[in-house]
Amino acid sequence: MTINMSPANTEIVVNPVDQAITSRMSARAFLPQAVDRSILMHLLEVASRAPSGTNTQPWKVYVLQGASRDTLVDKVCHAHDAIRANPELGAEYKEEYAYYPEKWVSPYIERRRENGWGLYGLLGIGKGDKDKMHAQHQRNYRFFDAPVGLMFTIDRVLNRGSLVDYGMFLQSIMVAARGHGLHTCPQAAWNGFSKIILPHIGAGTDEMLVCGMALGYAEESALVNTFHTPRVSAEEFTMWVK
Repeated sequence: MTINMSPANTEIVVNPVDQAITSRMSARAFLPQAVDRSILMHLLEVASRAPSGTNTQPWKVYVLQGASRDTLVDKVCHAHDAIRANPELGAEYKEEYAYYPEKWVSPYIERRRENGWGLYGLLGIGKGDKDKMHAQHQRNYRFFDAPVGLMFTIDRVLNRGSLVDYGMFLQSIMVAARGHGLHTCPQAAWNGFSKIILPHIGAGTDEMLVCGMALGYAEESALVNTFHTPRVSAEEFTMWVK
């Protein structure tokens, strides 16, 4: 960012880094256009510069395209449908770490509801539309039709600090993707199906699934991609310590 901090001029000039960050969104509809392997490798090389405690670099990435992607989609969608038909099967599919709190409190519950019903409202899905809700939720397990699916794992021996490192790595991928006209959608929705995913991608028993991610060229005209989540202003969450 170019900043002139002289008393006469404190103007902040928006630059491409700012634009890459602020234009990032969770895209939920993608074009079938393929993404070159060279671009994917470039994004991962760039993201590898993300910081990590004592340079542990805890990330491990599995790239799914073509048949490997499609087969995983079929497996997980089949399990997702089976759980709907018999909810007791849900006990077989549990995420290995708690992504969300056990008890929701304000202001987080209000933000969660605003996000969920804002998206569903845009798509014309009401509270009682269970079929439509199921179908929309299953879009996660189709990578929202993105041609590239990414799965991220971490060594089980590592601790919560490495998940903080991982977040910086994931953000770096998403921001770098914007620099190449690509969009992404980070997805914790996959986590409950790790017992299907880990064997499919060839992960070892010492690995834990962190999350998945859809990556590709967004279908800009899709209604769902007009949904942009609100953010509170920096003034609201910043405290100036005296």
